[in-house]
Amino acid sequence: MDDGNGMNDRQRARPTLKTIAFMTGLGVTTVSRALKDAPDIGADTKERVRLVARQIGYQPNRAGVRLRTGKTNVIALVLSIDDEMMGFTSHLVFGITEVLSGTPYHLVVTPYTHVKDPMMPIRYILDTGSADGVIISRTEPDDPRVRLLIDHGMPFATHGRTAMGIDHPFHDYDNDTFAYEAVRRLVSRGRRRIAVLQPPSKLTYFRHTREGFERALRDFGAEEAPFTTVNTDTSLDALRIATDALMRQPNHPDGMISLSSSATLALVAGIEAADHRIGETVDLVSKQPSDILPWIRREIIAANEDFRLAGRELARALLDRIAGKQTGQLQTISEPVFAGS
Repeated sequence: MDDGNGMNDRQRARPTLKTIAFMTGLGVTTVSRALKDAPDIGADTKERVRLVARQIGYQPNRAGVRLRTGKTNVIALVLSIDDEMMGFTSHLVFGITEVLSGTPYHLVVTPYTHVKDPMMPIRYILDTGSADGVIISRTEPDDPRVRLLIDHGMPFATHGRTAMGIDHPFHDYDNDTFAYEAVRRLVSRGRRRIAVLQPPSKLTYFRHTREGFERALRDFGAEEAPFTTVNTDTSLDALRIATDALMRQPNHPDGMISLSSSATLALVAGIEAADHRIGETVDLVSKQPSDILPWIRREIIAANEDFRLAGRELARALLDRIAGKQTGQLQTISEPVFAGS
């Protein structure tokens, strides 16, 4: 309904910078600069302005911001929808938004499925100019997305490393150390024939995993039980069937390593379907995003991979890169933390 001044109910109800200025007793310019985290505005003022903005549901007009500044104030997280299991996505998103909450930036998740062209969401963002920076995951040693983003001058950070000889911001998990420590712990329990459920060979962390795993086999005198028909992208039902078949072989493994907490559920089902028991005839080491696997089977040897931390590190690295910080200072790696260590 029009109010006689050309404004309908929706337009009249939308909070603006003037609304915040009226409620805080500050000038519109001060409110605007506080929301932009301007260095000349005090921390107390910024917090008061942000509190009111949150309470009244203020959202900046994106089109207006872009026209005035050439920026979108958007960070795009390009994430495979196939990765949402055991809270991976929610932990990562939570960590990113923790950092962005004190800035003008907002997170937009751009989903895709890794069985299709992973370049599509990157091309869309670049073609439409719909973000000021991009976070990508599932990195490859020679990743075409990284080359495209660099060629277009788009700030970005990667969840995982590349092997391209190109410096870029990243946060990664030390999968080499995880695999090495997993073998060491299995051997300390008397296990000698070890299978590893690894990521797809095209991903960078496949190489890191193999390097740590093979080095540990040599150092501790263990051998590999081949488990190469499946990987962490295999469907859970197919993993369960493959594990069942593996554990029914006469030379079945007595130790297993999983690089995926969701896949571990299928491994447990397959192991037990073959009449084996974790902690008795076989031991299992797995990564997990939170302390949940011991709820399922307390005998599982679990190492935490903190995706919330990863989200925070990626967001900080990307914001610093947007601000012009050198890439060599924006690279972090987190170490595996084994439960009970």
